[in-house]
Amino acid sequence: MNAIERTLGRLDGNALAARLGSEGYAVLPRLLDADEARELARAAIAANASRRVLLEAVELGRGEMFDFGAALPAPLAAWRRAFYRALAPVANRWNEALGAAYRYPAELDAFAEQQRAAGQTRAQSYASRLRAGDFLALHQRSEGEPVFPLQVVALLSEPGNDFAGGEFVMTEQRPRMQSRPMVVPLGLGDAAIIGTAQRPFEGANGVYRVNLKHAISRVREGERVGIELAFHEGR
Repeated sequence: MNAIERTLGRLDGNALAARLGSEGYAVLPRLLDADEARELARAAIAANASRRVLLEAVELGRGEMFDFGAALPAPLAAWRRAFYRALAPVANRWNEALGAAYRYPAELDAFAEQQRAAGQTRAQSYASRLRAGDFLALHQRSEGEPVFPLQVVALLSEPGNDFAGGEFVMTEQRPRMQSRPMVVPLGLGDAAIIGTAQRPFEGANGVYRVNLKHAISRVREGERVGIELAFHEGR
């Protein structure tokens, strides 16, 4: 069992589901130590330099995105399997609450096989590198069917030391209400489980869908590196 699996194995599933249900995110502090986080930042960018995309070219802000493609760098492939296994029960609770018939398989490989059969083969996980003046615009990874309703982000640089600004931000749009902004507090080596695009919310008149988007605010100085892991593929 690797360190990520041990960490996830210690999580209280009910408490995690409650945190995700109330806010749409849950922070996992110090998933990596400082050296591990910085090494992963270097490796993720170096291994995927040929897949570098300018965010402005795809209308996602300003900065650089390094698409991982089908082969995730270590240890991210192990992360993806372990996180999926831990989050599939929460995803199924959300579908049940929203009246959706689909149920996610217990293991990532089985889910991936279903997606391939449906023609969903474009990987959506990536690293981002933002320097002074750069930002990641509000977006959601909602392409494909079914969309896995949760994903993982991690910060591989240190706020206040490596960079200033660059806060991870989410917005939540409830029916007939103004969008609610949220700043997700991340430090070096922290990860957060976030809602991908929609989640159930229990209001006074029952359960309804709320729409979620996420972004990274403008970096004022320095360099910020982060990763985003998605569990479903795009068409």
